[in-house]
Amino acid sequence: MNINKNYENLEQSYLFSTIAKKVNEYIKNHPDKKVIRLGIGDVTLPLCKVVVDALHKAVDEMGVQETFRGYGPEQGYDFLREAVQKYYKTHHVELDLDEIFISDGAKSDLGNILDLFDKDNIVLVPDPVYPVYVDTNVMAGRKVVFANANGENEFLPMPDKNIKADIIYICSPNNPTGAVYNKEQLKVWIDYAKNNNAIILFDSAYECFISDEDLPRSIYEIDGAKDCAIEFCSLSKTAGFTGTRCGYTIVPKNLDKLNKMWLRRQTTKFNGVPYIIQRGAEAVFSEVGQKEIKQNINYYKENAKLISETLKKCNIWHVGGKHSPYIWLKCPNNMKSWEFFDYLLENAQVVGTPGAGFGQNGEGYFRLTSFGSKENTKEAMERFEKLFN
Repeated sequence: MNINKNYENLEQSYLFSTIAKKVNEYIKNHPDKKVIRLGIGDVTLPLCKVVVDALHKAVDEMGVQETFRGYGPEQGYDFLREAVQKYYKTHHVELDLDEIFISDGAKSDLGNILDLFDKDNIVLVPDPVYPVYVDTNVMAGRKVVFANANGENEFLPMPDKNIKADIIYICSPNNPTGAVYNKEQLKVWIDYAKNNNAIILFDSAYECFISDEDLPRSIYEIDGAKDCAIEFCSLSKTAGFTGTRCGYTIVPKNLDKLNKMWLRRQTTKFNGVPYIIQRGAEAVFSEVGQKEIKQNINYYKENAKLISETLKKCNIWHVGGKHSPYIWLKCPNNMKSWEFFDYLLENAQVVGTPGAGFGQNGEGYFRLTSFGSKENTKEAMERFEKLFN
């Protein structure tokens, strides 16, 4: 028996595990201190009422012989796929039902989609980057190259014609930086992908935070995208499903082989999302559901605005926050990322995420999230302002 030696090339510890260990150690040594966590991108508001009502109803259905459901379709029930289809129409995107695949979250599918590609493909990811993009490809033994995102390009890298890539990851609004591509910029990436016979894996998990109609919420709003892009989205941040688990992946039929291969992969390796969860997800896309989740999203956006305004008062450079729950800031006084993490924890008892954990270009930067409670966010920013103003 031989193990997959590619795992030896991974970082020893997942970024957020290291953060949790540091924070737990601090709390153990300082039990009298209130630590405020603005690090991990996990929501704090509960599921909205219409979703909870739908979940309850579905649970009751599962307890009655006439409405009980066993195995469901691996690609998702039609009632949810139709709801997703209608949602895309609001962004002027037409989809066929068999292009929509329901999943247990974008993170899973971003890793699982790699089953469709040979290990010799060259993978292009931005730096800094959501670690899952890199780690899943390292596990498979693929070569990973990086597109430099930095302060000069406002963390929105564009294609380099000198780099040949087969698989391209784009996340917009971006995790960790909060930067958002416009339609013209995405068109350049689409043309680059088509010229290189490459595939774009487009992560739109944070599209619900975009409030500017001129900014695309789906890559399929741009001509040519269906010829070269697979889109992943999640209800985790949209509707608070981080603990409930539901998302969807769009594989256009223009990608003939990939659409059929993904269906084959899912029917072999996946039993589908539970019926109860899918009914809850369906409620998200209802008229009432859209109204209720918008209130939650606005709550987080107000937190982001508060963080951004505080950073401006402290003359700290940052991007994100406007169309994203993430604020990406330059560490004050030229501190390194982990140095600033320790300094902030020790002196303000506020937890964020060191930018260095997202790649080399993240060194010297830091990520804060707006997913905390309004009270905690306000208190954290008061501590922040006291420390740096």
